[in-house]
Formats: sequence, C-alpha cells, structure tokens
Amino acid sequence: MLAEIGHALNAHELLKVRLVAEDRDDRQAMIEQICETTGATFVQRVGHVATFYRPHPDKSIIVLPKSKIS
Repeated sequence: MLAEIGHALNAHELLKVRLVAEDRDDRQAMIEQICETTGATFVQRVGHVATFYRPHPDKSIIVLPKSKIS
C-alpha cells in the first residue's frame, strides 16, 4: 500500500488517504509511517481522511503560496 501511495504522489503531488482505524492514536501512527516511508508532508486530517503533499521530483505541478506567519 505504501508503494501505491508513493506512485500516486509522483503523479499528483497532493493525495487524500482514508485511514481505516477507529483509534485516533492508530490513525496518527499511520500518518507518521506514510510520511517517513514516502517522504511526503502531512497537510491535514479531517476525520478518517488525511492529506499529504510531496513535490514531483522533476517538476512541481502545484505552487504553494509563501506563508506570512513568522
């Protein structure tokens, strides 16, 4: 499954993943494992759905705005 997430991130850069676990700690562990394995950045979690971002290695499709928070 982690390899498929990696392939999807290469193609799309931004990916939503439904986490199938009832316990919040288990979902958090899944998020951490996905980030460590794929090199993706965790964006947000809403319920059982987590969003991840990883720029394309050759060219980035998505351009993120600069943060004004310092």
